[in-house]
Amino acid sequence: MDLHVANHPLVSHKLSVLRDQDTPSPVFRALTSELVTLLAYEATRNIRTEDHQIVTPVQTTVGKKLAKPRPVVVPILRAGLGMLEGMVALLPSAEVGFLGMVRDEETLQPSVYAERLPENLSDRQCFVLDPMLATGGSLLQAIRFLAQKGASDITAVCLLGAPEGVKAVEEGTKGLKVTIVLGALDEKLNERGFIVPGLGDAGDRLYGTVG
Repeated sequence: MDLHVANHPLVSHKLSVLRDQDTPSPVFRALTSELVTLLAYEATRNIRTEDHQIVTPVQTTVGKKLAKPRPVVVPILRAGLGMLEGMVALLPSAEVGFLGMVRDEETLQPSVYAERLPENLSDRQCFVLDPMLATGGSLLQAIRFLAQKGASDITAVCLLGAPEGVKAVEEGTKGLKVTIVLGALDEKLNERGFIVPGLGDAGDRLYGTVG
């Protein structure tokens, strides 16, 4: 597994605003989209391309275009949906699938409750969007789910990660080509499984709570 932690002043700035408990949901959503676009630049560094002949105003030349089959972007619902716009802003030709997962707040174990994905992901580069890499359970199950459908090149994009989650994914994906791109690697998890210092519950910060 490859791990890339962003080291850019704009990423640090936007993350600082996201962490602030007084940042309202509309600002949080906008900044999340901007931040994901920055992270997507790193996440797509090894995206597959092929030669493509074009005609410039001066002469004919050979450029590059994304190779087929097209990559697939997979947000983990619900919080990952808030990252989708920022990802497709950089990768508009990608297909989009969805994976619904829920975590038991007592056992911290995830389960899949819905999915909308191509049946066969062989030879497809997959980009999983999950704001918080905390225990690693949800992301690990998502990666395994994609692998069962044939995916062999999977990149996860997360706003924040904890060492415990990174370790869990690394140990649970041996034999798979997996890359994790983080905005920041935080200190630890607390007793409730939240990232410290973190930014709280990303889904609630993005969309509010339903009472």
